[in-house]
Amino acid sequence: MSAAEIDDYIGALDESKRSTLEKVRQTILEIVPDAEQGISYGVPVFKVNGKAVAGFAAFKNHLTFATHSGNVTSQLTDELAGYVVSKGSFQFDVATPLPKKLLKRLIAVRMAELPPAR
Repeated sequence: MSAAEIDDYIGALDESKRSTLEKVRQTILEIVPDAEQGISYGVPVFKVNGKAVAGFAAFKNHLTFATHSGNVTSQLTDELAGYVVSKGSFQFDVATPLPKKLLKRLIAVRMAELPPAR
């Protein structure tokens, strides 16, 4: 896994998606600065102690944030009101980066699920 893989992924996108996902990436790294960055299943992922805690993907008409857990979105229904939500992810607008406060909550809930580091 390497940050260069995410650089390549984001670099291949059109401008609006590229700038939005770069802002989301930077915010994730502010929240979990030691996260491993790379590509898993063809999309960017951020791991802590080998476990995925955040990810995103670009599609034709939207962007998706992946929680890498089936429980996170169900615990944050109020915070995710207004987004198209599925069990382990939700869609957001191509031109609108996710707010830092929301990303902090998403990552905190996901990390609380992880076993303690050894």
